[in-house]
Amino acid sequence: MPVMGPDPEKGAPASCDLPVEVHGGIEGAPGQDSVAEEVPVAMVYNGISHAVMMASPCDLEDFALGFSLTEGIIDSPGQLFNLNVHAVDEGIAIEMHIAGDCFAHLRQQRRNMTGRTGCGLCGTESLAHAVRAIPRVPLRPIPDDEDVQRALSSLRHYQPLQEQTGATHGAAWCDSQGRIELVREDVGRHNALDKLIGARIHKKGESAFDDGFALVSSRASFEMVQKSASVGIGCLVAVSAATALAVREARTAGMTLIGFARPGRHVIYNRGDSGQPSEEREHE
Repeated sequence: MPVMGPDPEKGAPASCDLPVEVHGGIEGAPGQDSVAEEVPVAMVYNGISHAVMMASPCDLEDFALGFSLTEGIIDSPGQLFNLNVHAVDEGIAIEMHIAGDCFAHLRQQRRNMTGRTGCGLCGTESLAHAVRAIPRVPLRPIPDDEDVQRALSSLRHYQPLQEQTGATHGAAWCDSQGRIELVREDVGRHNALDKLIGARIHKKGESAFDDGFALVSSRASFEMVQKSASVGIGCLVAVSAATALAVREARTAGMTLIGFARPGRHVIYNRGDSGQPSEEREHE
């Protein structure tokens, strides 16, 4: 059965069953597989198409709010006045009405990007736009090792689309004890994080990221750090590695960055309370 998401005009499910040939492995394996859907989603602001993202066709209102905030198109949720998600021949369009000053700034940027799966940089016209100035995040408590491991061990139980298809990323919000409170999934890691941010703000408003940390099933690229910092997330935990630029951005933002989160171990690349890992402090 397809995993259904919020659906514009009875729109596309987030997965479909397709016939396949299975070679090797278990004898008599079924000749069909559940495959994740990936559709073009146009972000349209005040009638102007700004970006086309390849995304899972679910939780699109959350995606619209999160993307608008983390890409700096709006500065606060109140500047997104309304939105309408509807199917078009080529995919899905999200029509948004934003504040006039935000739209004027958007037009000045002159960005028109067509992103591959979750890519937030394709079409960026200058290096300055590619790596924007990152804000400082509020000082947050660093999660204990046990809390990180608790969240990690629970994550797969909150990813039904990944369990079904094996093709999606998850982004989770965890409380300070590592208990997962909210998860969003998408074929793109940036999209999953944007959806989580939008969903969390829809539920909790200004206090959305006051307590806890974000956990993502992907690597920690600099875009993931930038998106997290843009809404005040003080700690980002990634299942895979961080890039060097992501670590530098985390240090600039004062964000705790943890990677290679695997059963029984994880790596702290930066501590938000001190700006560097404990080993570096010990050698000073």
